[in-house]
Amino acid sequence: MSIDIPAREDFVELSQQRSAGSVSLYLGSGSGNASPPIGRDAEAARLALRSSASEAMAELDANGIEKVQRDSISESLDALENDHSFWGNPAHTIAVFVSPEFTRAFRLRNELPSLTAVGDRFDLGPLLRATTFGHSGYVLAVTEGDVRLLALRSDASSEQLELPTLPDDVEETLETADNGGKADIPRADGALGPKIEQRRYCSKVQDAVLDVIGKSGLPLILAAASDLEPAYREINTYGDLLAQGIDANPSSFALDELEKRGRAVLEQHSFGELASWRENFGTMRANGLASSQLSDIAKAATAGLVDTLLFDLASTEEGSIDESGAITIADEPGPATYGLVDEIAVRVLRTGGTVKAVRREDLPDDKAVAATFRGVH
Repeated sequence: MSIDIPAREDFVELSQQRSAGSVSLYLGSGSGNASPPIGRDAEAARLALRSSASEAMAELDANGIEKVQRDSISESLDALENDHSFWGNPAHTIAVFVSPEFTRAFRLRNELPSLTAVGDRFDLGPLLRATTFGHSGYVLAVTEGDVRLLALRSDASSEQLELPTLPDDVEETLETADNGGKADIPRADGALGPKIEQRRYCSKVQDAVLDVIGKSGLPLILAAASDLEPAYREINTYGDLLAQGIDANPSSFALDELEKRGRAVLEQHSFGELASWRENFGTMRANGLASSQLSDIAKAATAGLVDTLLFDLASTEEGSIDESGAITIADEPGPATYGLVDEIAVRVLRTGGTVKAVRREDLPDDKAVAATFRGVH
């Protein structure tokens, strides 16, 4: 599956775009694992795009956007619709962001509700929630001759991912040479030989894994045979490989068992991180370096002072935030309003802070946001 994992730089670029004719489209494939991913039925996916595009064009017209700008947006959406390479790859949601001067599209693993939004900026809320909610990650099962990568999505579904760059003969890396040291693949001699060859094997596995997950920042949970587990950790370069793995040989595990054990590790990791963060939050708030007040955090985010922001993934309050960080809460959503916590989150990302979507009950004080600050606030 060809998947686009939005990085911080993508959010920064998207959040900086300003145009009265900014269109955000989220095209979902359905609900749950039983829904065929977009790309398995390319014509149905294109039909969904055409339907959402028509809705957006009507709203642009109603908002008074000039015809020349509407035509530019329409041409960009037509070009995307006819991009066969894009639609030929399965994804559970397509996110499209288009204005008269800009077009970006992402294929996502997460199943997101379909949405059409028009305003003066892109609606990044669903994309933020899909990529920063801590209940998603990967499970990597590694044994001799068998490598499986499982994506755990935040919507409680999962999917085995292909590893197209994993060599077909990767298992031969672990074979013992029997021709006097003149094997086609150079092998180590002596007592350290097997260990070195295990590291070589794991290095090839990691290269293929990183080609798929990139720098997603999502936790990677290792389930490996006892002789390969230390070798993989020794060669690992992915910064979010969890110290806790699945402590069992995964060779006999079906995918549902891998998912079950992986989610148990992920839950424990998330619980520990949140508990530690809340304890640190209390200490920093006592020193004036943390807050759960929306207005305070909006001003700090605008000034580039937020180090870490946690926000309620279900928050829907809309309004606007000016260039000084002052908030105006809207009575009802409109073309000039947007999700307040979403806007705060993208301002934090633009200034190098960390953003995490969490459940309301995981936040201090039953508020929609909580943040720690970098310095004097």
